[in-house]
Amino acid sequence: MVTLKIDNQTVTVPEGTSILEAARGAGISIPTLCYLKGLNEIGACRICLVQVKGKEGFVSSCNTPVKEGMEVVTDSEEVKAARKESFQLILAEHEVACGTCVRAGTCGVQGLARPIGTFATPYEKKITHEEWDPDLVLQRDSTKCVNCMRCVAVCDKMQAVHIWENKDGKVRVRDGKKLAETDCTFCGQCVTHCPVAALKERDDTDKALAAIADPEKITVVQIAPAVRAAWGEALNMDRDAATVNKLVCALRKIGFNYIFDTNFAADLTIVEEGSELVDHIKNGTLNAPMFTSCCPAWIRFVKGQYPEFVDHISTAKSPQQMFGAVTKTYYAKLLGVDPSKIFTVSVMPCMAKKAEAALPTMNDAGAGQDIDLVLTTREVARMIRKAKILPKDLVDEEFDAPLGVSTGAAVIFGATGGVMEAALRSAYFLMTGKNPEPDAFKDVRGMDGWKEATFEINGLKLKTAVASGLGNTRKLLDALKRGEVHYDFVEIMACPGGCAGGGGQPISLNEERADVRGAKLYELDKNNPLRFSHENPAVQALYKDYMEAPLSHKAHKLLHTDPKAWKMPGEK
Repeated sequence: MVTLKIDNQTVTVPEGTSILEAARGAGISIPTLCYLKGLNEIGACRICLVQVKGKEGFVSSCNTPVKEGMEVVTDSEEVKAARKESFQLILAEHEVACGTCVRAGTCGVQGLARPIGTFATPYEKKITHEEWDPDLVLQRDSTKCVNCMRCVAVCDKMQAVHIWENKDGKVRVRDGKKLAETDCTFCGQCVTHCPVAALKERDDTDKALAAIADPEKITVVQIAPAVRAAWGEALNMDRDAATVNKLVCALRKIGFNYIFDTNFAADLTIVEEGSELVDHIKNGTLNAPMFTSCCPAWIRFVKGQYPEFVDHISTAKSPQQMFGAVTKTYYAKLLGVDPSKIFTVSVMPCMAKKAEAALPTMNDAGAGQDIDLVLTTREVARMIRKAKILPKDLVDEEFDAPLGVSTGAAVIFGATGGVMEAALRSAYFLMTGKNPEPDAFKDVRGMDGWKEATFEINGLKLKTAVASGLGNTRKLLDALKRGEVHYDFVEIMACPGGCAGGGGQPISLNEERADVRGAKLYELDKNNPLRFSHENPAVQALYKDYMEAPLSHKAHKLLHTDPKAWKMPGEK
């Protein structure tokens, strides 16, 4: 242990602790911009400067380790002046347009302006303008970039995809490529960790509003599981008060015609994917391991980085895409309308869903793309504010029927391990004819990046694994390639913590919220009277009236896909 003084306060911390973390542990605030604990501790922004007695000049507190007897000053006039100068140099390369910026209120630069005491700079403005394809899911505005290196660190160290680099002091796509030429998964973690609006999703809100205003279109919107645990954050709502039924109310006020729950399609996914797993087990054709297929960023990752595992992926579409196919066939028939009149919109915690919806293989209903438009949780929050809808005016309203009925098994899709647990609940039933205890498979829960659990079902030992975050996924796949591990069934989610920590979720600067959002989803599961996907009466009715049976010919046409039928950049 090391004992030192910070602003005359005696602090004792473990050896190797940075001055910044030692100060934070003592309740002493030091401003930062580029810092991400464990990922980006490089002192690039020079905002966290402090003085160390006996040492000339200033040191960056984020990457300076404490020493025995050290005396640190964090708030002298000299320190404040040095930070102000660093901030003004950053402002010289940052286009300040807070009034129209999507990150107003969650911007690292904006948040520093008041405590540092300026939003002006005496230095000559040197704004970098970079051309960018406006149709790409991931948008980059180089005029906002502060070269903090967070995106580089997150993509390299957390996600292990290596899309960004710093070249001559400027962040760019690695090797001078266009983003469309890379294996970018569109996971969006670089976006949620960018402190400014240099990175963001493609804004599709105007397209949604245009569809609502078109009298020839019937707008059908679905709300993903993880959205309900996070949407209220962007509107400063308490998590328990921001129910999914209040979001239903908000979307009706905006003008959507029918509002459904992606959880319905999540239950449908479980019935199909669970049946696929059990079918392989009974026929002895399990291509171990069988991977889940719900996460489109994971699908992009495995196709681009580990193509040898593509044949191991479940053929079941994601809930989003199953919902689109069902809406433009079964539901169009229930409404008695031409499917081409239906405009399907998804509200997702994810950016990669925008790319998934546009795939050439996602149009099986025969009325254009099965999903016409995808909005992130952040985009929907902006639409609510634009419509001048106040949280206090929202009341709980029910989803429309029948695609608004769902179970607790579906809602936990949004948490890491949730798809695995939901699938095992139904696989147990399909193999034994009876339901397990709802929480029998809770060992797959938790925020660990790579989890293992073995379950016995009807005498069969099923070895499972769950990974979240593509860096953890790479470790798992490498271990499989080396023959160090063996699994029967594997769940992969590209974002740490699963969809709860998705790249389209509200941004809370320097705070990870996947765990608290995931806990909310498990609470909703526990309180749901239906906790098994195969017991969803709306799903049962779908099979009885239209889809015939799980894995039927019609189910394969509408609810399954071939991940090899489209190509990643450079894929042969």
